[in-house]
Amino acid sequence: MDLGIKGKRAVVCASSKGLGRGCAEALAAAGCDLILNARGAEALEATAQALRATYGVDVQTVAADVTTETGRAALLAAAGTVDILVNNAGGPPPGMWHDWDRDDFIAALDANMLTPIAMIKALVPGMMDRGWGRVVNITSQSVKAPIPQLGLSNAARTGLTGYVAGTARQVAGAGVTINNILPGIHDTDRAQALDGPIVQREGITMDEARARRAATIPAGRYGTAQEFGATCAFLCSVHAGFIVGQNVLCDGGATNATI
Repeated sequence: MDLGIKGKRAVVCASSKGLGRGCAEALAAAGCDLILNARGAEALEATAQALRATYGVDVQTVAADVTTETGRAALLAAAGTVDILVNNAGGPPPGMWHDWDRDDFIAALDANMLTPIAMIKALVPGMMDRGWGRVVNITSQSVKAPIPQLGLSNAARTGLTGYVAGTARQVAGAGVTINNILPGIHDTDRAQALDGPIVQREGITMDEARARRAATIPAGRYGTAQEFGATCAFLCSVHAGFIVGQNVLCDGGATNATI
């Protein structure tokens, strides 16, 4: 399918690896020029070089922490005119409800709620002026069904979801859509981080921990960054202009919900 976005400019946050890279690669395959962002310069440039070589698109990199004002300023200065924004940031650490204090919640809100809101506020007005734009926020399946040990993520990402629900309906008339993708477990570094404590706590191997988690997913496996990226690219396409303020689960059926 031709997604109709060849030549569009896309900012993809936290895109040196994992789900962010999957989104960047799918957009590059569709012909988008990219501004990639991550904290680690070496991995970021390696990803950029691979995408340039494979897809022949223009790829700029901004190595910065987008959750800081300085990092966002650097990214926005390099981005210029942007048609597509993919918001993404690593999730807060797991724990229990009694482990977290105010500073932990502020850090989670800064990374997973306030940063994407700041990026939306900076870039969506230009999209509206031009009459076309796409924003996709990578959140979590925990927005639909909370995961007890991910309380920081549950709180921050649900806050972003509420903001998007109202905002998306205010900007849709200008040709700009804002939607969220809710990943379940995917074969990324985040999965390693979540499976690691189980390995230590229960004295099992990583393969055993992964097999145990995969058995809880109706699809019977972890997701891939490539299929996640394809979902993102579709939501950024010309074919998705009537999808507004939605939360698209990409979790292999793990969230047991009717709606």
